[in-house]
Amino acid sequence: MKAVAIKAFGGPEGLSVVDLPDPEPGAGEVLIAVEAIGVGGVDALIRSGALSAWGFREGLVPGSEVAGTVVAVGPETDRAWIGQRVWAFTGLGGGYAEQATAAVEDVVPLPPGHSAAGSVTLGSSGVVAHFGLAHAHFRPGESVLVRGAAGSIGILAVHLAARGGASAVAVTTSSAARGELLREVGATHVLDRSGAGAGPPAYDVIIDVVAGPDVPSFLGRLRPNGRLVAVGAVAGPPPDGLGTALMANFRKSLSFATFSADTVPAADRRTVRAAQFAAAAQGQVPTVIHEQLPLDDAVVAHLRMQDGEVFGRIVLTT
Repeated sequence: MKAVAIKAFGGPEGLSVVDLPDPEPGAGEVLIAVEAIGVGGVDALIRSGALSAWGFREGLVPGSEVAGTVVAVGPETDRAWIGQRVWAFTGLGGGYAEQATAAVEDVVPLPPGHSAAGSVTLGSSGVVAHFGLAHAHFRPGESVLVRGAAGSIGILAVHLAARGGASAVAVTTSSAARGELLREVGATHVLDRSGAGAGPPAYDVIIDVVAGPDVPSFLGRLRPNGRLVAVGAVAGPPPDGLGTALMANFRKSLSFATFSADTVPAADRRTVRAAQFAAAAQGQVPTVIHEQLPLDDAVVAHLRMQDGEVFGRIVLTT
């Protein structure tokens, strides 16, 4: 089968199209003929070599979410899966390929009318946005700032906060054009990347996809009892002085937390994904595709992300 592997850590040019043996599903797994592959920020981090200390090695096929049709099952796996169109989480690798395996607990059937490409903009990001807001104890009537809102996680966090009754939903983004697109999914105020612009003076909840060195300055934008939850770290970890910034605001009783969907029980993730896929099929949840490219153009996809102008998600197709 055709796949894309990381031949050398570094820039997008380190990705290469390769021929690999067809994978075989193990016990409790399905084999999927892939139609669409979501290209995510974590793929770029792995490709760069930034996560090599966590065991990622050159030669890896990146990609964590795919959609397509189940064509085979492994031992001790219900054969009723065969022929079903599904979304699947493949782990932290294996997705950039014509075929991929996934554990049954990480597979969700797609409802009629929901496209494979649309599902890979929503399957992982929607869960992070949903449970990230829950982790922040967001309540109707509270104000929310989504930092780094132009990616698929941010877009869905904006939509879910607005639908959940937020009094205001501010966003940080890189351009006025992106800001107008974010208003279409529920943003009420558009700020620049630094947080400058017309918006509420402070927020009850900040959902942060960016992290990096500016986290302390955004802590200062929280109201008393405010909560900042980092659901991503595209700009790297917060600085060493984060604890100092929290203590400097001691009398405001602020909270900083990280959130990973890995801490959510698999059954709960499946329930939310199934509900979001059904809502998306009815046009009630946005699935924003920046561009669809063939699998052979994985390098182009990563160059697009590197340029920082992607709105939504790039999807690779087979």
